[in-house]
Amino acid sequence: MSKIHEALKNRILILDGAMGTMLQRYKFTEEDFRGGRFADFPHPLKGNNDLLSLTQPEAIKEVHRKYFEAGADIVETNTFSSTTIGMADYHMEHLVYELNYESARLAREVADEFTKASPDKPRFVAGSIGPTNRTASMSPDVNDPGFRAITFDELVIAYKEQVKALIDGGSDLLLVETIFDTLNAKAALFAIEEVKEELNVDVPIMVSGTITDASGRTLSGQTVEAFLISISHIPLLSIGFNCALGADQLKPYLKRLAHNTDLSISAHPNAGLPNAFGEYDQTPEQMQQLIKEYLDDNLINIIGGCCGTTPEHIRLIADVAKEYQPRKSAVTE
Repeated sequence: MSKIHEALKNRILILDGAMGTMLQRYKFTEEDFRGGRFADFPHPLKGNNDLLSLTQPEAIKEVHRKYFEAGADIVETNTFSSTTIGMADYHMEHLVYELNYESARLAREVADEFTKASPDKPRFVAGSIGPTNRTASMSPDVNDPGFRAITFDELVIAYKEQVKALIDGGSDLLLVETIFDTLNAKAALFAIEEVKEELNVDVPIMVSGTITDASGRTLSGQTVEAFLISISHIPLLSIGFNCALGADQLKPYLKRLAHNTDLSISAHPNAGLPNAFGEYDQTPEQMQQLIKEYLDDNLINIIGGCCGTTPEHIRLIADVAKEYQPRKSAVTE
């Protein structure tokens, strides 16, 4: 049994909070994003947060460190958009392997620091695999419903490059997250299985979907139950939901998930819904109360935060989670 399976049996694991929210605090300029290496790059780079793993590595390590200090067991790599598809926006497709490798290496370095300081509480690195900005099962053109901006095979190729680099860089597990189109997720999972076979490794996989609105469905139209069935052919460490909704709106969908699976369940909701300025107002104290309801209802094994959450949110979530046992029926050998 791997260390993460062992840890899941014993306690509720804490995932980190938002990377983007923390990086905004640094107020990095175009020059900061470029660093010395990309000073003459012919395209704008501000906003390419994943690039900061190469140009501002100390800031990335500091964010990981703050989340571990707040009580996180697992931090996510700074690789949400690190596929050739995501990096095409910045003309940086050629950097994909390096971005993923370096991001995983930075997180691994900080995780090892904390594990060394308290060996009884091992820290883990989750390789973050985002959904890309294309969808394989829907047309982006309302006048051409049969059109697709990306194919399944193209997604598999892009994900394989990302997955290999995340594993090479030292990720303990892979987190396919913020899934709005299950066909994209299936491409990511297919890619992971191929890489595992090629490298002869077994890496635990977390899957986290996104319920986009009050319809209770993913963007591509699947219900909670349909989403679960669509990916249940792959052996998973956990399944859950993140982003789009705050903790209170997410709860009914976690309940439905808990009712239908023996897998471990994860959640990393936003700090409420965004305000008119796109900012998140939910305080750590408010979020802690909502997460306590998850714990009272025995819904989760892994809990963290998405957009708008900070180490302060994670600290209070970790404090309350300590008082509870993990969702028992979910722990599988």
